[in-house]
Amino acid sequence: MTRPLLPLTLLLLGLAACDGERRNPPTEPADPIQTPDAPPPAPVLPGGGPATFVGRWAANPGWCANTTGPEQAIEITILRFDGYENSCAITSLEQASDGYDLTLACQAEGQAARERVRLSRQGERLRMTWLNRNDAVVLLTRCPAAAPPAEADPAG
Repeated sequence: MTRPLLPLTLLLLGLAACDGERRNPPTEPADPIQTPDAPPPAPVLPGGGPATFVGRWAANPGWCANTTGPEQAIEITILRFDGYENSCAITSLEQASDGYDLTLACQAEGQAARERVRLSRQGERLRMTWLNRNDAVVLLTRCPAAAPPAEADPAG
């Protein structure tokens, strides 16, 4: 008669173990799901991280409104660095003493190039130093955030 009790005992032990997991949930986050089409996780950076340089920046504040031509803003995201006639993927990002060093894989006018640039924020200004162009410096001003489109007047 002890045989029917063995499966029942194992079932009860298994249920007790499951109940213990519900009362004591894991405290560590799960590993990210890795799929070929999933974007890479954004790096966690000290000192404000990407928020210090993500946005639209222009050498001349009057260029912020321009959407075409050479006198337009540069758009910087955590993954991209795009401007007039160039499009760059940010392939590495490292904290430097006064900002962040970015390695860019660019396409400009049909040519591929690798660039290194240091971005350091100074208030609403961004100092961009081209590390592989004799440390040439460009000062940029943050463009204001675009206003949301106005809602259509239902009466009109």
